Amino acid sequence: QVHLAESGGGLVQPGGSLRLSCVASGFYLEYFSIGWFRQAPGGEREGVACLHKDEDMPTYGDFVKGRFTISRDNAENTLSLQMNNLEPEDTAVYYCAADPLGYVCSSKFFGSWGQGTQVTVSS
Repeated sequence: QVHLAESGGGLVQPGGSLRLSCVASGFYLEYFSIGWFRQAPGGEREGVACLHKDEDMPTYGDFVKGRFTISRDNAENTLSLQMNNLEPEDTAVYYCAADPLGYVCSSKFFGSWGQGTQVTVSS
């Protein structure tokens, strides 16, 4: 059974950092495209960062502006999102996702999802 579980969310002040982690079980993450998405109240789920299974260069949302880094650890079967210089606008529920294809960093192209972790940026 495919399962993804996020951790690492929380409350952080503007300019602070958080590292989100996602553990995969039931499948080998190295054969999947991976991604992080977020959804703010009343908003749509948007792509934060994605990494196609056959590529080395990640794709980031325009709003990231060099602040976030997506990575995977195939040995641990995990993916991570390092977030630096966080802004109040980054407040949202963050989801990790995986897909055998995942060609586009859009929620429509990812089939397996975690339950989400809340990130709140506030002073």
